[in-house]
Amino acid sequence: MTIEISNESAVPVDETVLLRLMEHNLAELHVSPDADVAILLVDEGAMEALHVQWMDEPGPTDVLSFPMDELRPGTEDMPTPPGLLGDIVLCPQVAEAQALAAHHSTLDELVLLTTHGLLHLLGFDHAEPEEEREMFGLQKQLILDFAASERRRPRP
Repeated sequence: MTIEISNESAVPVDETVLLRLMEHNLAELHVSPDADVAILLVDEGAMEALHVQWMDEPGPTDVLSFPMDELRPGTEDMPTPPGLLGDIVLCPQVAEAQALAAHHSTLDELVLLTTHGLLHLLGFDHAEPEEEREMFGLQKQLILDFAASERRRPRP
């Protein structure tokens, strides 16, 4: 599995946490170890340009997902086939503002947004109430499971 993380923003981000998060979430969702995904962190100007270009909405947003091979979550018996999941684009500056409002860390917000973006890459949406319940329920469970695994992780 190739997980490529590139920080083009001016905000320092602990990329190792995002890498562990993606490895955890992809394993939990039974995605093939031969699947590829990229995470790009950009500043507000770059995110606004993408937001206008792809969503026709003004201003920067927190996360955008660009699925490629339309892969879906697998099962233990039938993992997702190898392929290109796509790109998750994050804006740390927007995440920082949202984290402040939510009274948690910017890294916690980026964990939430990265998980959210991954679920979009795997075909989840939240346009309808039933879809929203399913997606946000799975998102919450993945984040809680990841947090538990981080607490069990040996510290240097």
